[in-house]
Amino acid sequence: MKQSFAALILLLLLYPFSGFSQFRKYSNEFLNIGAGARGLAMGNAQVATANDATAGYWNPAGLTGVKDHPNAGIMHAEYFAGIAKYDYASLAIPVQDNKRTLGFSLLRFAVDDIPNTLFLVEPDGSINYNNIQTFSSADYAFLFSFAQNLKETETQRISFGANAKVIYRKVGKFASALGFGLDAGIQIQGEKWRAGLVARDITSTFNAWTFKFTEKEKEVLYLTTMIFL
Repeated sequence: MKQSFAALILLLLLYPFSGFSQFRKYSNEFLNIGAGARGLAMGNAQVATANDATAGYWNPAGLTGVKDHPNAGIMHAEYFAGIAKYDYASLAIPVQDNKRTLGFSLLRFAVDDIPNTLFLVEPDGSINYNNIQTFSSADYAFLFSFAQNLKETETQRISFGANAKVIYRKVGKFASALGFGLDAGIQIQGEKWRAGLVARDITSTFNAWTFKFTEKEKEVLYLTTMIFL
């Protein structure tokens, strides 16, 4: 009874954070795509039902559904006629007699082979297509998950989980960003029903950018800006 009451209190505490996290940070929008064929087929309705390695993405509390043996998942998808590629991989490892579970997830959303026309035009005004190089714009997310059973009987299971997220973004050799965030969730399962709640980006997932341009690149960018002005 005490554990059920504690779970209810936790749900109430997480609810305000859940409402706050609805204001998505569009710089990290790739984290809202989804993971796993089952989750996408169910319209992302996985917060209460995810119980495999993909739970690290949907609701870390569901990782306690992985019993006895590790569970892994992998997914590849393409968007915009193959221009953007999305890759996802996850692993869940049960520990301490299935009372706790560790999870690891990797997400990558990228557009590769983007033409870099910065030096397309030579100083004399001629066009040199040999100067065109390509680069990638990629977003990475690493999720480190932990889940634990708060109560487990034949008729009821209550579990709690949390994610520590590391975000890395790279735009060719020109810019990169690093960010961090936290998620927390809870799942309650009865004989004929399930409920779940997850609060994403409790601390708000920020991105700290670093830009790297050579002096020659800065000069070309400056001159190009002056021409367009």
